[in-house]
Amino acid sequence: MEAPYEQLLEALPSEAILNVDETGHKDNGKQHWTWCFRARLYTLFKIDPSRGSDVLLQVLGEEFSGVLGADYFSAYRKYMGDCGILVQFCLAHLIRDVKYLTTLSDKATHKYGTNVLARLRRLFQVIHRREQMSEAGFQRALEKARKELVSTAKHPPYASAAQNLAKRFRKHGDAYFQFITTPGIEPTNNLAEQAIRFVVIDRRITQGTRGQAGCRWSERIWTTIATCTQQGQSVFDFLQRAVHAHFTGQPAPSLLFDTS
Repeated sequence: MEAPYEQLLEALPSEAILNVDETGHKDNGKQHWTWCFRARLYTLFKIDPSRGSDVLLQVLGEEFSGVLGADYFSAYRKYMGDCGILVQFCLAHLIRDVKYLTTLSDKATHKYGTNVLARLRRLFQVIHRREQMSEAGFQRALEKARKELVSTAKHPPYASAAQNLAKRFRKHGDAYFQFITTPGIEPTNNLAEQAIRFVVIDRRITQGTRGQAGCRWSERIWTTIATCTQQGQSVFDFLQRAVHAHFTGQPAPSLLFDTS
């Protein structure tokens, strides 16, 4: 299964759209991280001791020209800043952070959070009505909702929590709206979060890995399961073909399966 995995790893930097997420992993009790890279036709998992942007550099390189869907974690912001990568930060995570402001006792912060949350809801109302609108009308409504949201978010009270959110909009506000101008971009990072969910369950059952062989096996079997499921292939059939190819000296089957 090494060859099919490496083939996907080599293909990642050429993808136009990638959603990325990461979750904790224990290897012999030491902290590692499982990274999930979800492309249109496949999903790849990589276990690494690092949760930093160096993993993104190693996997995608400095000249990745696609759009990266991710949460607001620092590794993605550093990769974005160092290499000029286009990023779509997750709006669902932003909503969660804004909702937190509405739970604070400071009245000005609470009001600010409530106003920003209302603008976010307005934005999603437009998105959910897309099928009822012309393309031009949808784009106009979406742009209007975006401007109202940004305008509201950039005028916080003096409380630090509100100032932090406003600073995020001033510094990375455009990265929350790549989906408006780039076809195929999702406004949230749900694709990667859903793809990594079964790995989290596996981690709870197995309690991690016990060395390099276990890490490589986990990466490859998780990648195979997720990709075959994504493509509508039988996982069992793929594994059977991989084992048969190994024992007969034939090339390993490919996971770069085109469903179009």
